Amino acid sequence: MQRSFTPFRGLWRLAAWFFVLLPVWAALAIAEPVSKSDARSPKTIPVWTRAALNTDEAGVLKASTDNFNRLQHRYKIELFSSNYRNYADWVKSVALTGGLPCLLEVDGPYVADFAWPGYLQPLDKFVSRDLRNDLLPSIIAQGTYDGRLYTLGQFDSGLGLWANKRYLEMAGVRIPTVDAPWSLSEFEHILVKLSSVKGVDYPLSMTVYAGMSEFYAYAYSPILQGFGGDLIDRKSYRTAHGVLDGPQSIAAMKRFQYWFKQGWTQPIFKRNDDFEKRRTALSWTGHWKYPGYRKALGDDLILLPLPDFGHGIKTGMGSLSWAITSTCDAPEGAWAFLAYLMTPQEVLRMTNANGAVPARKSALAESPLYGRDAPLNVYAQQLLHGHGVPRPAVPGYSTISKSFSKAMSDIIAGNNVEAALGKAADDIDADIIARDPNSQSRQ
Repeated sequence: MQRSFTPFRGLWRLAAWFFVLLPVWAALAIAEPVSKSDARSPKTIPVWTRAALNTDEAGVLKASTDNFNRLQHRYKIELFSSNYRNYADWVKSVALTGGLPCLLEVDGPYVADFAWPGYLQPLDKFVSRDLRNDLLPSIIAQGTYDGRLYTLGQFDSGLGLWANKRYLEMAGVRIPTVDAPWSLSEFEHILVKLSSVKGVDYPLSMTVYAGMSEFYAYAYSPILQGFGGDLIDRKSYRTAHGVLDGPQSIAAMKRFQYWFKQGWTQPIFKRNDDFEKRRTALSWTGHWKYPGYRKALGDDLILLPLPDFGHGIKTGMGSLSWAITSTCDAPEGAWAFLAYLMTPQEVLRMTNANGAVPARKSALAESPLYGRDAPLNVYAQQLLHGHGVPRPAVPGYSTISKSFSKAMSDIIAGNNVEAALGKAADDIDADIIARDPNSQSRQ
């Protein structure tokens, strides 16, 4: 049956297109006027993405690129996907030859690694006050280095406690909220109670099977920060000594090791489905586990905030973001495309596909995953309340990540906590001195 056209429906469609195109028009208005010959030959803007081919993210980004190229004719976006496992190292090697594209995807923790040597240009002149105010605090935090904003991402990540609600009810456990999280003592008392529940082999999965990777810094440094410690001195960013191996961090990691000694969590590397198989009641991990967990547990699945270990909830954050390179010969065109990607519609298109936390508050409100009363809303609340702690924005962050991951591996294995953290602090400070011989790493 053919649908009849009404003026109201037509006006609604025109209004919808207006709001989609508005940020693109605004971005294009920044650029210089285009001659007729330029209009016939749009400026090519090369874009590199970390999204692997044949993934949902890559598919959405390809569709967004095609849409942008159809909506305007001043610029032509050429999208290239990278299959390099060590993407950050590969980008740095290309940067030395001057071969970077105009727009580049950067993992949040490595923004400083790319901004410090001058590979990126600040975005401050492009980002409007309205856009900045609509972004999650964590998006601004991860994209900022030395007081300048270098990257913007369509999405952020979430770290929390997944729980089997049936087991919590059997143990008579209080359901925590972001405003009223579990304290350390309550958390440990709950682990004891869950240990006695029928069907629970051990109460807490810490996702140790992820191995010595960036996940350890992402997921376990919030424990340091919850106790008042950290990976590095964030006042000077010149030393890890006295902080990573300081009393608060040592107390945090001794407590973490104690959970293993008590059998409340286990260092299982050869399987990763204990929560799905209902062997555990809690899982300390991120938003990306939702589809599999939902399929396995159904209505028994519930998301909880991380505990407050004495200094408020601290949660991991950070994800892929976009940067304009310093060698880009058409930064206005790169920004026009980035502004389009950052529209609420495009943010929702991406996050509905990859399940990540929408970067804009206006998109969050409309998200079926993260909106009010949605299944992943706790992740959004933690970030909106400012509980996300960015990994240190310093050149050479990779040394911090690798050193901390090695320390965590040793601590999980039962080795001396002070020695493990002290060795990590030594390695981090040695890297700081190597990059800046004038740095006084020991305070």
